[in-house]
Amino acid sequence: MSQIRLPPWVSNVTAEDLAFVRCFVLASGSLKAVAAEYGVSYPTIRIRLDQVIERLRTAESEKIDPLRARLKDLVAGGELDARLARELLDLHRRQLETEGKDG
Repeated sequence: MSQIRLPPWVSNVTAEDLAFVRCFVLASGSLKAVAAEYGVSYPTIRIRLDQVIERLRTAESEKIDPLRARLKDLVAGGELDARLARELLDLHRRQLETEGKDG
């Protein structure tokens, strides 16, 4: 079985979002079934789905920064502290701004 290359937006959603999408697909798109699986009400699941949809739309419209995506993966995997990841991203952003002013 060959490996597929994941689209960039995948790195912009959380592991919880992906688990939700998996549950949704396995439930054949039935929000009622997903609500039962999660043990919450239909309106709660509808709100959760709307949030995931919005994150996917936002991710599609944003330019994906590879460093940001990698740091997010490291934090999600418990390999990097979230506070340190934010500091690194801030430093990276400042460096990009400096390069933009100089260029």
